Amino acid sequence: MKLYDSSRAPNPRRVRIFLAEKGIAVPLAPVDLMKLEHKSEAFTRLNPRQLVPALELDDGTVISETIAICRYFEALQPEPNLFGRTPLEQAMVEMWQRRVELELLLPVMSVLRHLNPAMAALEVPQVPAWGEANKPRISAFLEFLNTELAERAFVAGAHFTVADITAIVTIDFMRAIRAEVPEHLTHILRWRNVVSQRPSMKA
Repeated sequence: MKLYDSSRAPNPRRVRIFLAEKGIAVPLAPVDLMKLEHKSEAFTRLNPRQLVPALELDDGTVISETIAICRYFEALQPEPNLFGRTPLEQAMVEMWQRRVELELLLPVMSVLRHLNPAMAALEVPQVPAWGEANKPRISAFLEFLNTELAERAFVAGAHFTVADITAIVTIDFMRAIRAEVPEHLTHILRWRNVVSQRPSMKA
């Protein structure tokens, strides 16, 4: 088994944190995105979508997409549970995981990939207007999330889940677009301080 990884990209970090929470060790195969190693012939054979992370199993099967990889390990090792136990918990985790992914992570990535000149080789074509259009979407979702976190300890409920992993990785990654959580969003800041102290965050 081998996990194709990139140290500075948010999606591979989500998987590394997930594995750390589970206490699962998987050999990492680094892929340098800035050198376009993910577009090489060898990596394209492995994952035609040319994206990391990608998990190669011992039989040659390749699982790509961050949450698909996390679900695979959740099924292999259900505890500690990170996707919810009851039908309701699972639905809430899925709902919040999707919200954070689509309404925060994707806009942050859009700002970076369409406004940062260093990303020109990775995002063809860059559309600066789309990058700018996503800035208010980030602010709006953070306000929404802050209100929600006033009512509970973690993103999807009373327990730390994969939704928290996606959220903390995204908020940490906002540094790449020179953005921070505003000081008045105190519930996010409280949550972030708690989550950031988990040992898995060093993964």
